[in-house]
Amino acid sequence: MAALTAACGGGGSSDADDQITLGAWYPLSGPQAASGTPQEVGATVYFKQLNATGGIDGQKVKFITKDNAFDPQQTLQIARDLVARDKVDAIVATNGTATTEATFPFVLDQSKVPIFGTYGGSASWYDPPRDGLYGTQALYEDQAESAVDWAVEAGVKDLLVVRDDPDAFANVSTVAMEHGKKLGIDASEVVVKIGTTDYAPIVNQVKSKSPDGVLLILPPQEAAAYLNEVALQGVDVPAYGYSPAATESTIELAGKNAEGFRAVALTLPVNSDDPAVQEYRDAMKKYAPDSALDFYSLSAYASAKAFGEILKTIDGDITKESITAAIAKATDIETGVAPPFAFSADDHLGTDAVVRVEVKDGKYVAEGGFQSPQQ
Repeated sequence: MAALTAACGGGGSSDADDQITLGAWYPLSGPQAASGTPQEVGATVYFKQLNATGGIDGQKVKFITKDNAFDPQQTLQIARDLVARDKVDAIVATNGTATTEATFPFVLDQSKVPIFGTYGGSASWYDPPRDGLYGTQALYEDQAESAVDWAVEAGVKDLLVVRDDPDAFANVSTVAMEHGKKLGIDASEVVVKIGTTDYAPIVNQVKSKSPDGVLLILPPQEAAAYLNEVALQGVDVPAYGYSPAATESTIELAGKNAEGFRAVALTLPVNSDDPAVQEYRDAMKKYAPDSALDFYSLSAYASAKAFGEILKTIDGDITKESITAAIAKATDIETGVAPPFAFSADDHLGTDAVVRVEVKDGKYVAEGGFQSPQQ
């Protein structure tokens, strides 16, 4: 199922003087749509806002988004359509590690079209750096280390990681435990079958291990299920999470049981009084009034905004080649809602920083500014 879900600007490609054509894929159907749909909204809203203020030196952006249902094979076909038929000059603020990786041979290696700001990614994408691939979010491993830093600073001595069973979660958990041990604390894990809804047996395991801190490497619905179960069983152990758990849906599903939950996020909270976040809220109200404000849409908005700031630095024709060259030398890219991004020929991951957030009175509140994990 692939559909053109958003377009900003007029016809033609960026070879014409009046348009820059960009593309992205998102899971807009299926179980991953809860993340893909708001991400598509956030990126689209930014480009609509950009066009309304004159675009890039008068050139409008056409942003083409399609539903990949989080399927790698569908994503590859979508990538072929975007590159060969739609003539996109870049893939921007798209979604998915496995889905995006399936397109690398065609998009990056064969077509030389840059991919910027994918939600997801792995360390192998950036070490060594891959031509045309640039990231705008701290890796999950970096996020886990930052969450462990917070727990240790708060006095946790015995950390228990609760994580889903796929290999990707296992690697993040391993990094978190090793980081904790390096900082002088004990660390172990409990493994959960992905998609688990009954967390009573898991919480029983948590109680048997008697940790004084828990790190949740879980999606929001499972993080909420854990928070609800520990409240039901009267288990009072501080809980920390990485960025996928730091969403408004965790609060919606856990309600009052989310109070005090701590996590690391890719952006400032959507309710922040920061002027850049207010700009995002104003844009959402104008261009997507029926869409909820959340970390997913704000993170995609931030990636799209960073890309827009890089486009503004290009002197001359905007093509896939000039875009790639501009990203490679972009430093101190400020969005106001995310950490500053910086790239070089040897470093294609723009940041490893996150911001600590805690649920207070039903809302995420930032605790300090953006920071990187301890080395």
